[in-house]
Amino acid sequence: MTIREDVKNKLKEAMIKKDIALISTLRLVIASIKDKDIIAKGNGNDIGINDEEMLSLLQIMIKQRKSSIDMYLEGKRDDLAKKEENEIEIISKFLPKQLSKEEIKNIIDITIKSCEASSMKDMGKVIKLLKEKHNGEMDFGDVSKIVKSKLTS
Repeated sequence: MTIREDVKNKLKEAMIKKDIALISTLRLVIASIKDKDIIAKGNGNDIGINDEEMLSLLQIMIKQRKSSIDMYLEGKRDDLAKKEENEIEIISKFLPKQLSKEEIKNIIDITIKSCEASSMKDMGKVIKLLKEKHNGEMDFGDVSKIVKSKLTS
């Protein structure tokens, strides 16, 4: 089952259960997918975005919510921060299991050795290999920082 189908099925279940928070979050996800589909179709892709692109989209949505949580907590709006945390929890269910920091570091070390990366010039190659094998399993914002520190030391 694709992510798209999974989200739609979960929305149907949420509507039956009348879970308002789940319904609104899933509708946001579906709207974001449709926006990306429109862009993809405008670029000649008649099918829309694939699961890999959806994983990236979901990660971006989570990242946006994390930054919103920081702002809400600064502004003493715990109620809004809690809402964002709930949305993150819902969206995360459509992502593969996230790897731990230790697992990520080990995978990065193995990838750097396997492609014989030795300098910052090789960073793009390392990130590309990691995305091919582990897209959706790790936050590539953190990954790029770790790769950068390993290639500069």
